[in-house]
Amino acid sequence: MSLKLAFGGKGGVGKTTVTSLIARTIAAIEKETSVIAIDADPVANLAAGLGIDETRPITPVAELSDLIAERTGATPGTMGGFFTLNPKVDDIPERFSIEKDGVKLLVMGTVQQGGSGCICPESTILKALMNHLVLGRKEIVVMDMEAGVEHLGRATSGSVDALVVVVNPGKRSRVAADKIRKLGRDIGIKNIVILGNRVKSEEDKALIRESMSEYEILGFLPELDEIVQSDRDGSRPFDDINTIPGELREIAEKLIALDK
Repeated sequence: MSLKLAFGGKGGVGKTTVTSLIARTIAAIEKETSVIAIDADPVANLAAGLGIDETRPITPVAELSDLIAERTGATPGTMGGFFTLNPKVDDIPERFSIEKDGVKLLVMGTVQQGGSGCICPESTILKALMNHLVLGRKEIVVMDMEAGVEHLGRATSGSVDALVVVVNPGKRSRVAADKIRKLGRDIGIKNIVILGNRVKSEEDKALIRESMSEYEILGFLPELDEIVQSDRDGSRPFDDINTIPGELREIAEKLIALDK
């Protein structure tokens, strides 16, 4: 398989928890295919959802100064000048990821100066790496993105099978979904779908359907006590992935089917 999925959503909707659960569920279903989870959100906390010990050092790719200087020929933190625009990145996933239960976590990090569109060594490495992950590898890639999907460029976006926008019932989620959809369309992502999270009733489902009638609804996930408790305990929800609710497995299977 070579399924490529991006997850977006406004803060507080449960995007990272959903992303981690989908990655783990897909890994449990598709045991013969490697799954790479990309933390591309500036507030990087996908490790906790995957059950990776947060005391283990995970250096974001954007902060690998020596590697960036070696591969681009320029010092990180500088702008302009001459440096390699097509650096070697194919060994980065194996060297700098941490694996647990069939999911490899790779943290991208952010460019600290010049903005997401800057012409700088860090940005060049991140975009080359994302291009490699989406276009160059026959693996399942699940990306936890910020609203701006900043690491995806036009060269890679056309190969993303779906941008899944996680929403809660309410008008604020509609506003965020519209913004994310526009950003996704601007870079060429064609399949943009909605996943309703923390849905407590049929009324909540109806609200999402009515307020987002222009979108394809991938499915709904209920408010789950297991997730609330895991947040309090600092543990990952559904430590035994086989105990996940049927709704979550059904959504994962729908996403897997995109690559069939």
